[in-house]
Amino acid sequence: MEAKPCIHSLTVKNSHVLPPDTNSHGTLFGGKLMAYIDDVAAIASVRHCRKPVVTASTDSVDFLQPVFEGDTICLEAFVTWTHNTSMEVFVKAITENLLTGERKVCATAFLSMVAVDENNEPTPVPPVYPETEEEKWLHEGAERRHEYRKQRRKESKELAQKFGADLPWMRKH
Repeated sequence: MEAKPCIHSLTVKNSHVLPPDTNSHGTLFGGKLMAYIDDVAAIASVRHCRKPVVTASTDSVDFLQPVFEGDTICLEAFVTWTHNTSMEVFVKAITENLLTGERKVCATAFLSMVAVDENNEPTPVPPVYPETEEEKWLHEGAERRHEYRKQRRKESKELAQKFGADLPWMRKH
């Protein structure tokens, strides 16, 4: 497969923050922002591989600034690194006060997306290459983040096995 530049997958999504999107503090629900992040990451990864994708993991979502009702939220996402069937996607969310024009980065996140075939089995993706200094910086740290994800996934599987699917009151004490 032919390698593609990071910019090829760039996806930008804007939304107006309306009252149903906010909590009792008048700020965007964190879960709503997480849904936007997952959506824009999926679009970016499909743009890269031109195949259906599933979310494998979200490393973290760091909420840096509140997003207020009436603001807009702009999300930018692109594929930073690939590994066989998976893609690392970086997402940056920016809040903008439309009346003042003030813009702030309100969240960042890394997601792992996996390309799947018609049987929902993982399928290979093309390599990606960075061009800008920022893309190169993200690309250089990607393998370390990938190894961390593998370790975290192993621990998550151990937790799932330890605690199982039974409800607490169904377990033997």
